[in-house]
Amino acid sequence: MNMAAVKLQKSVVSQAGKHTASVIFLHGSGDTGPGLRRWVYDVLGQNLAFENIRVIYPTAPARPYTPMRGAQSHVWFDRHKISQDCPEHLESIDSMCDNLSAIVQEEIRAGIPKHRMVIGGFSMGGAMALHLVYRYHQDVAGIFALSSFLNKDSVVYQAVENASQQPLPELLQCHGKADELVFHSWAEETYSLLKKAGLSTSFHSFPDLNHQLCRQELELLRSWILKKVSL
Repeated sequence: MNMAAVKLQKSVVSQAGKHTASVIFLHGSGDTGPGLRRWVYDVLGQNLAFENIRVIYPTAPARPYTPMRGAQSHVWFDRHKISQDCPEHLESIDSMCDNLSAIVQEEIRAGIPKHRMVIGGFSMGGAMALHLVYRYHQDVAGIFALSSFLNKDSVVYQAVENASQQPLPELLQCHGKADELVFHSWAEETYSLLKKAGLSTSFHSFPDLNHQLCRQELELLRSWILKKVSL
């Protein structure tokens, strides 16, 4: 089966007025687009919604996931294990980049140029966004990664270092200090390796936050998105 042929389902929060920018927000492993949209709503007390910005929550198709002993899960790609110290599963990452690029193209067809798009995600969704943006869509407005990390030998680091497109989109990273699934230190290491590769990035820590979203973080994200695509 050709993985690149998968048309992803998506949940959309429409803009109130004229559509002039788009955000693509990728969920964590085992979640769905509608699931993340509801979670954001529960944390914020309202949708992450804007006057002119459409927010798109795609869903990763179910696939066998090695860390769950091959059980089916809604994941963007496979991992050999949940660790910094193993190779990336590039075959599944690359085919999902194709599927997600189709969503980027749909927004372009709707009249939104890439410099009016922000792409990001939570946990595995943030790692997926890092691959999608820094390897394939280096001309978007910005990227965010919440509670995310990259493997130590990630090809993303090389892509950032070798990028002909300058400057690359700025990265916003947020992470809970109490995260017991993706350790804060993994995110800090990802941050310092990206910075060393020449990336403009900011890192925000949230003291008592576990592997979760919090209101303060989503409010920070909201104002950062507005700053990135303000007309």
